[in-house]
Order: sequence, then structure tokens, then C-alpha cells
Amino acid sequence: MTNHSESIDVLIIGAGLSGIGGACHLRRNSPDRSFMILESREASGGTWDLFRYPGIRSDSDMYTFGYGFKLWSDKSSIADGHKILSYIREAAAEYDVEQHIRYQHKVVSASWSSTQSRWLVTAERGHTGERVTISCKFIFSCSGYYDYEQGYTPEFAGIDNFKGQVIHAQHWPEQLDYQGKHVVVIGSGATAVTLVPAMSQDTASLVMLQRTPTYIASVPKEQPLAETLRKWLPDSWVFRLIRWKQVLFQLYLYQLSRRNPQRLRKYLLGLVRKEMGPDYDVDTHFTPDYNPWDQRLCGVPDGDLFAAIRENRAEVVTDHIDQFNKEGIYLKSGKQLDADIVVLATGLNLKFAGGVEYSVDGKVLDFAEHFIFRGMMFSGLPNMAFTVGYTNSSWTLKADLTSQYVSRLLNKMARHGYTTVTPRLTGEVEEMPLLDFDAGYVLRSRESFPKQGNRLPWKNYQNYIRDFIGLRLGRQNDDELEFR
Repeated sequence: MTNHSESIDVLIIGAGLSGIGGACHLRRNSPDRSFMILESREASGGTWDLFRYPGIRSDSDMYTFGYGFKLWSDKSSIADGHKILSYIREAAAEYDVEQHIRYQHKVVSASWSSTQSRWLVTAERGHTGERVTISCKFIFSCSGYYDYEQGYTPEFAGIDNFKGQVIHAQHWPEQLDYQGKHVVVIGSGATAVTLVPAMSQDTASLVMLQRTPTYIASVPKEQPLAETLRKWLPDSWVFRLIRWKQVLFQLYLYQLSRRNPQRLRKYLLGLVRKEMGPDYDVDTHFTPDYNPWDQRLCGVPDGDLFAAIRENRAEVVTDHIDQFNKEGIYLKSGKQLDADIVVLATGLNLKFAGGVEYSVDGKVLDFAEHFIFRGMMFSGLPNMAFTVGYTNSSWTLKADLTSQYVSRLLNKMARHGYTTVTPRLTGEVEEMPLLDFDAGYVLRSRESFPKQGNRLPWKNYQNYIRDFIGLRLGRQNDDELEFR
């Protein structure tokens, strides 16, 4: 059954880091717009509430992963998940956002009516399955780009024969007891390198089993410069200075990886050799066969992963799985890994726009046919923006810029009495994939993503400085943005 409910100016989908941030920006910059946040889960915080595995933390520093409008005052620069969750909820409380959130409302479809210049959004209530319809002038989708329902699980031969426990890191059981157990973590990305040092304190043995290595760098858990500056400067200045220092450093690293990948590779592997000592086989276990930043770089705070391996609390095995058996995992090399618990840190599934079905005047929209405008809107789609962060820098840097741009757009529309804004592709543009990034989770679902072009405003630059100038300081009378 469907219930018709209220009408608002802006509907935000998702109450995670991006959605709460978007709502705070509306409060700050467009206070007279009414808004509502629909969240499919029972709590705010998104990823930071969903993921409960041991050691969960940011893999970006909090000076850039935090919001630009809310300073990060904690000492730790790489922060634990519970601190990030508190920070997000604090921001929601400071801007009185909580009262606008409807929990357990999963958005299933959104249809645009050109005659009414409005969206009709249908959401399903978690407990009852009852459907509600909300009418809004503008949709701001902040549901991220991966599937919250299930993580990526490869097919493993013989997995049903294994007599131990198999769990996916995305769905960590609350009462999992791994004290004194033999554990194998499958994976080599951000989740695996977080889990291994955290679990290795309590396990009898812990193996990180990887097919191929990842670039891993030790990053300081605290920013020494921040501590020094705090003696002389107010916290808000320190936050801004360190934020810009980190932005420039991330940008420098990324540019170096594009221009002189061999130099960066040599530097990163040199650091690992220093951590692991002369006898460790860095070539096998920590030397990827691709260039830095072709896939995401993993940071480990104060080298905690390297310490766990040096102290024999954990071991890295680089090999391929032949099959599972009763005792554990039999590898292609002929080696057997016995285990009580196998943890799959095998990554995410992507789900563009939160799996919502969008339609315009009755015609269902296929995002893959559309170009992306300034990294946040779509060609031919009116009154809709979405948030997607950087792949080579902190997610929130782009989320903040997107929210500010959306607020400015809404203010401009109100000032001039416009009811619709639609990006329109005019002139020639060459087609390119949106995520120019070779991580497994991207390659698995690249086909369902929108396209980007080879020129502004259809090119999605992975460059904060460039976006800061274009989105924050640039004028909004773009030739390819149609106001009516």
C-alpha cells in the first residue's frame, strides 16, 4: 500500500558522512530550503555505523576526511571508526539535522514530472514494507556507490567442506570469538591491512592470504606539526593549515605517480624494506605488478601492519587458492593453511545511485547512457545531484565541494525564480569511463556507471585544487547548464 505524504524542497538520500554533510551545508548556506533525509538503515553514519570489524578506521587523514566546516580536534590524524561516527553525529546535532532524518526508509524509485517540475520519490518502510511517496523539487543523492546489503565474495571451490567459520568483513558477527584461534584473512586491500594488526593481538596464528600485493605505506597516526602549531595558534587555524598541507601532499603524491611512477615506486618499496629489514622477501609480498595509484594506496598508521609481521604475530602468504577443505585452504603451490576462522576481506560491490530506479516522464533512466556534469549531475536529468568522492584523495573533500555547489545552485534558482536546472550537452565531447581506476571493484561494474567527457564541464577531474577553483569560486552561469 502507498501512503501520500509531504512535499519538501530538497530530498537527501542517505544519512552517512555525505548526507549529513550535505544537510549541514544546506543549513549553513540555504537555511530557508526545507529538506528531509531518507535513510534505509536504523542509524546514521553510513559506512561508519555499518562496518564493525576489529580496528575499523579511516584510511585518509582526518584533516581532509573531516568536514571543512567542522574542525577535527582529536589528536589522532588516522582515526578509529567510533571516533568518526561520533564526529558525524556531532555535526548532525550542531546543525539540528537529526529531526529531519526518516530512518528505515529505503528509496526504491524516483520519477520526474516535467509538467509539475517535481520529483515523486517512493520509499519503503523497513518494518512494515509500507510505501510512502514524497514530493520534492530537488534530489540530492548521498548514498555513496557501493552495495550495503552484501560485500563481494568470489567463488571458492570446496568452501562448503570447511568445518570452521567463514565471515565477510562487511558483516562482522557481534560476538565473534577469535581469541587463541587460527585465522586466515583473504585480501590485501584497506580492510585486510586494518584487520590483521588489530586481530593479531589475540589470535594463535594469523595469515594474510593475498593473490597479489598492494602498495602499503606507513602514515603517522598523529600529525606532529599540528601539535607544534597548537602551542601558538587557535585550533581552527591549525585545522585549516594542516588540511591544506595534506591536500597539497596528496596531490603531489598523485601527480608524481602519474609523471614519474618508477621514482615513487622505488621510494615506497624502500620504506617497506626499511620497516621489514634486509631478510624479508619484499619483492614477493609487497611489490605490486602495477604502478602506484593505478589502484588505491593503503596507509597503515605508524606501520602497525609491518610491526605485526616483524613480531611474528602475523604472516603474509602470496599465493592462489586451489580449494577449501575440511581443515582450511589448500593453495596452488601445494601448501595447506589450517584455520578455525576465514575472514573474507575481498572487497565491495558497487551499486550506482543506491540502486534507485530513476525515470523522467515515465521513461526509465539508464545512467550508463548519460554524461556526468562537474562530477555531480547528469546530462538531460533535471534537479538532481549526487555525491561521489575522490579515488586519489579524501572522499569528503569532494563531498564538501559538491554540497556547497548544490546550495549555491538552489540559491540562484530561488533568486531568479527558476524551477528547473538541467545540464545539457552541446558541442562535441569524447567519451571516457567515469572511474579511471583499475581496482577490482571498479572493473567489475564499470559498465553500469555514467560516462565522463574529455573537457569541462563533463570531465571529472581527480584534483581538489582544480575543483576548488571551478566549483567553489567559479560562476554558475555555465553555457551547458539550462535554467527554466
